[in-house]
Amino acid sequence: MNAKCAIAVLIMWFVPSQSSAQQQAQKSGRSGAINRKIENKIGGTQDRTIPPTLTPDDGLTVIAAALDLRFQVPSNRDCSHLVHAIYDRAGFPYPYASSSDLYGGSHDFRRVRSPQVGDLVAWRGHLGIVVNPAQHTFFSALRSGLGIDSFNAQYWKERGQVRFYRYIKGSRRHPSAAR
Repeated sequence: MNAKCAIAVLIMWFVPSQSSAQQQAQKSGRSGAINRKIENKIGGTQDRTIPPTLTPDDGLTVIAAALDLRFQVPSNRDCSHLVHAIYDRAGFPYPYASSSDLYGGSHDFRRVRSPQVGDLVAWRGHLGIVVNPAQHTFFSALRSGLGIDSFNAQYWKERGQVRFYRYIKGSRRHPSAAR
């Protein structure tokens, strides 16, 4: 047996196959919620679905709202008011919270390790919206005004640990936010 065949056999042997319920769910486009239910049952946890979060397309909607040149924010508003107004304008409302409150966690956002477009980027005392995760850029109220910067820049590293949060759609407190 040649090396390619041996690798193919090993992959087929060690990669678990999907159950027929998962395969059916993927074909019908309902795989997310059903897979979470299956995982919960397998893991022995309670049978409940995980609420959906912002998709990358939703994130683009948030960025479009942020970069809309017609969108004016009063100059006396800080970063948390800016982000709150942008999410609201994009159709993803949540009760206003300061950057420090959001950094500590919120019922309206789920902490994530890897950001995607439209996610919150948070430090203690500052907040922004991820524009391009591959380039580590975010949009926020900066010293020079509204703009884009790198969350890996030395200035932001000196602010402390960065955290990323993704908006939870259809929050219990905002059922109208489901899209």
